[in-house]
Amino acid sequence: MINFKIGVVGIEGKWSTEVLADAIEERTGFRLVIDIEKVVANLAEKKVFYKGYNLCELDAIIIKKVSQTYSPAILDRLEILRFVESCRCRIFSPPESIIRLVDRMACTVTLAQAGIPMPPTVITEDIEAALQAIDEFDEAVLKPLFSTKATGMELIKAKQPAKKLRAQLQAYHQQHGFYYIQKKLILPGQDLGLMFLGGEYKGAYARVSSNTSWNTTIANGGKYAAASPSDEIIQLADKAQALFKLDFTTVDIAETDEGPVCFEVSAFGGFKGAKEGLGINIAEKYVDYVTNKIASQ
Repeated sequence: MINFKIGVVGIEGKWSTEVLADAIEERTGFRLVIDIEKVVANLAEKKVFYKGYNLCELDAIIIKKVSQTYSPAILDRLEILRFVESCRCRIFSPPESIIRLVDRMACTVTLAQAGIPMPPTVITEDIEAALQAIDEFDEAVLKPLFSTKATGMELIKAKQPAKKLRAQLQAYHQQHGFYYIQKKLILPGQDLGLMFLGGEYKGAYARVSSNTSWNTTIANGGKYAAASPSDEIIQLADKAQALFKLDFTTVDIAETDEGPVCFEVSAFGGFKGAKEGLGINIAEKYVDYVTNKIASQ
């Protein structure tokens, strides 16, 4: 057993958080699941408290989840963790790296600048430009800038009454602000999650769509399965994840008639796809990676 104090920022009771905390406890004898919404940061004294622990004095923290739902508040919570990191507590993945991913705008811009192939995308605050983009795409997906697992996404079709389409866009703008519009691509009924730990490829799983949903998310009936992506797809995912310097992530890739496209690089990475699709406990491998990093510093 290794005598390290490693906390998990996550949601108590959630499967992925608990699996990670279990793996840490098994190796260290220490268990602390941190609800980031309840920490108290005293910047003058360089102390950040949670349940009697000064997080600045932990050996490390692994970030699994900072909120049940994505919103701009996530950025502020990550700033607190960035302060903890400045007190020489090692954090996996670095908060600054995650900050560049939780906002879909920042992730998309970074991928586009690097020439990573993505679905045709238009981002605007102007409703007339949004209408034009949807008309050009014929069928599109509206995506909130802060969301996970397809939450808040809307499938929208150009071929409908103009008044109804405009009303749908107006309602969306009131709730989400920016229009982030991606062309709906014809996919082979699945997309892929390619896992990377410390920048090294660790395998891939597929999310296979149900017959009743336009997306492949598990929440909408999708199922995990093993996958064997081509070298081309692995190289594409590797290039995408390397832009963000994460300790653990999954890269979402889909194959189309025009070649593979990248949907996103995950800020936190998924554990359940590895478990159900491949039979791999990636949490255990992640903890081994973290303890080795701490021991060698």
